[in-house]
Amino acid sequence: MDLPDDLLTEAKTLAVRRKTTLKAVVESALRREIRPAAEIENPNPEKFEVGLLGFLVIKRKPGETITLEMIQTIQDG
Repeated sequence: MDLPDDLLTEAKTLAVRRKTTLKAVVESALRREIRPAAEIENPNPEKFEVGLLGFLVIKRKPGETITLEMIQTIQDG
């Protein structure tokens, strides 16, 4: 597999930050890309939904702005 140098550097940096291997980072990214969005696990369906690209998105009302306080509340559990 021939990857652009900048992408490979970013992936290696991410692996170091996560204290894991480059292989684990690449494997995780491939699994996320290949897996259909419907199979993404949603840890809290009351707070999150799976977006069109398969990422978890904070549920909100139309026009509602997500604030830092809302994110901190979710992180605090």
